[in-house]
Amino acid sequence: MESMGAPGAGLAIALENLFPPLPSEIILPLAGFTAAQGRMSLVAALVWTTVGAVAGALALYGIGALIGRDRIRALVARLPLVKLADLDRTEAWFERHGAKAVFFGRMIPIFRSLISVPAGVERMPMARFLVFSTLGSLLWNTLFVLAGYGLGDNWRAVEEVVGVYSKAVLAAAVLVAAAFAAVRIVKARQAARAGTHRAKAGTRDFERDRLG
Repeated sequence: MESMGAPGAGLAIALENLFPPLPSEIILPLAGFTAAQGRMSLVAALVWTTVGAVAGALALYGIGALIGRDRIRALVARLPLVKLADLDRTEAWFERHGAKAVFFGRMIPIFRSLISVPAGVERMPMARFLVFSTLGSLLWNTLFVLAGYGLGDNWRAVEEVVGVYSKAVLAAAVLVAAAFAAVRIVKARQAARAGTHRAKAGTRDFERDRLG
């Protein structure tokens, strides 16, 4: 960022989309702080970080498009506890709410990068994807760049606040996944017991008919 200025901030954000361990909650406030020091324009920081975010999102959209719906369905068919009917419902939901998912997804840690992949798999119209991805990225970037700009030397405080937010999102995702797995395991066991009972009942009926 020191050597390339605002374009360097944009490049860092593009890489952050592709490699999420690079935290935007550090890059963006730092860009704002750098702008506050007069070493780059605030407008340039906002423009370039948004361009970088959209470029990274487009790369992930392309990956999703290359994977394609057929490969995803073949993969889901092999997964335990997951059914193709689940994927069908997810696809139907994304068809109805995909624009909102992309827009709000760009402002949720962890998912802000991943949301571009299903958009590519489902071949969301490119114009719609660009509009909502750009708007969501612009809001997210503006919030943190301005925070770094206003906090000055205390710009690292943003990282602490977003760190709590990110952990809460991760914890919620883990809980939802655990609940989903638990429900499926219970249902599978209930179905297995019901099948065993039917088999035993069928055997008793067969023996009774044979002896009677």
